[in-house]
Amino acid sequence: MTQRPRGTRDFTPDVMNRRLAFENLLESKSKIHGFKRVQTPIFESLDLFTAKSGPGVIKQLYAFEDKSGRSLTLRPELTAPVMRMISEEMRASPKPLRLSYFGQCFRYEESKKGRYREFFQYGVELIGSSGPIAEAEVIALAIDMLDSSGLFDYELRIGHVGILRDILTGLGLSEEGEPEAPVASAMRFLDKGDWDGLSDLFNSNSIDSSHVDNLKMLSELDGGLETIDSAKQILQTIGVSLDSLDELEKLLNYLELLAPSPPSIKINLCVARGLDYYTGMVFEVNVAELGGEGQVLGGGSYRLLHLFGMEDLDPSCGFGLGFDRVLLALEAQAERIGREEVVPGEKSSASTLILPFNIPVDTVMSIVKELRDLGHSIELDLRDKNIGKTLDWASKNGFTNVIIVGPKDLESGLCTIKNLQSGAQESAELNSTSVSRFL
Repeated sequence: MTQRPRGTRDFTPDVMNRRLAFENLLESKSKIHGFKRVQTPIFESLDLFTAKSGPGVIKQLYAFEDKSGRSLTLRPELTAPVMRMISEEMRASPKPLRLSYFGQCFRYEESKKGRYREFFQYGVELIGSSGPIAEAEVIALAIDMLDSSGLFDYELRIGHVGILRDILTGLGLSEEGEPEAPVASAMRFLDKGDWDGLSDLFNSNSIDSSHVDNLKMLSELDGGLETIDSAKQILQTIGVSLDSLDELEKLLNYLELLAPSPPSIKINLCVARGLDYYTGMVFEVNVAELGGEGQVLGGGSYRLLHLFGMEDLDPSCGFGLGFDRVLLALEAQAERIGREEVVPGEKSSASTLILPFNIPVDTVMSIVKELRDLGHSIELDLRDKNIGKTLDWASKNGFTNVIIVGPKDLESGLCTIKNLQSGAQESAELNSTSVSRFL
């Protein structure tokens, strides 16, 4: 028997109802914040991703050659495809651009709960504008999405790659080198909190390892806007410019005004996001209930469009939201506090079954169409069972109402509407206007 490929999932109707509600919620929030939806192909040229991340990324990809020998891959993420689309289709579009996107991505890696080989990502990019105001706009949207989904007790960590680069280059580390530049190595150690690794790197580059203590103090700052002054003192001790930190302070002030209800915001000046194309602010959201896979969203300011000859639009700003991980986090939080599982977004409309009993089915088809035209979720019964069995089946399958139409109903121009949730039963005229009042 053929089974689904490892690292993939099937979604039953109940699961898809929840996923569609969440997708619709994210899209509605994007529109409110001025972002417009785009779509890119599921497979792209392989060199789109090797240009961004280097040839080492190939081992994580579903890469293949097509019948003409072209090197392609299923997309592992959506930012680079959107950058390619902008360079090909939207060069002349008025800037800044506010774009949103959603779709499947594929990575060949060990699959486990919260990490799949086929996964779904929602994201936004604000192209052609940078700085604290643009960054605050992007983070405010992320907070609005997560708050509206029902997620709570999450931690938003904000840092600034510019501060780290200023410190590391000021100490004498180079941004050039193979296989990894010393600055990139140091930022990776800082991101992981690997102080021994950072100390060894400093020693091998003839840098006094005592500077590790200052960086450790910087990483241990615990709080929001109130920690900026302490950070300034540490940077002044190291002898680093305060320009990037001043930008971060402005961002936090703007965020207090723009975000719907700012969550627990932590300044973490050693967050580097592990990707070397970030240039300024970086941020990520973590949920404790997911443990080691707790990051559900991340992004920042970055440079990528110079790869397509559009240097004037760098840096830009955006984030990717782990669609599957947010849903898992909602499940975990619901379990922790003992409530029913949350379906993020608006609840689906009441569904209604029309049951023609001992009458020709075509005699109710016109009212089925009319009710659907009015926006009601209507299903025509196809089972041809007795009323008792059909009501039981409808209740088990989540219908809210059943409209029963029999021979006498046709003669009198009436029908019976039974609400399966309350048990109430009403008689109504057999027309869409009258029936609609009960649905």
